[in-house]
Amino acid sequence: MDAALREHVRERAGNRCEYFRIHQDQDPFFTFPVDHTIARQHGGKTESDNLCLSCYRCNSHKGPNIASIDPDTKEMVRLFHPRQDNWTEHFTWRRAPIVGHTPVGRATVALLAINHPDYVLLRESILEKETFAP
Repeated sequence: MDAALREHVRERAGNRCEYFRIHQDQDPFFTFPVDHTIARQHGGKTESDNLCLSCYRCNSHKGPNIASIDPDTKEMVRLFHPRQDNWTEHFTWRRAPIVGHTPVGRATVALLAINHPDYVLLRESILEKETFAP
């Protein structure tokens, strides 16, 4: 992936993880990688429509997965796709936790461990500083 495409993905995302919604400046530990929404091993291409900015945590939990189990229905569903889905249609905020309210949202929250206690604590500390805007 060339530098221009990587920069395009970062700018389009507003330098925020497109799953977790945290800003790059608010994660003191890692530089955000560019994620293939549909992994290359599943035929995903390295092109703008298949790329998103992802924090290290989401990227490592997602891996090459394109689907997961909805914890409510126990059915296999696709994961949230930042280029095709509207974030607010699948997720809502309950202060620091992020709640999936569709099968896609719930499966994505579960697989990416978005509400792991460490991540919720990080969002709470950011919210206390009033610099985090979902």
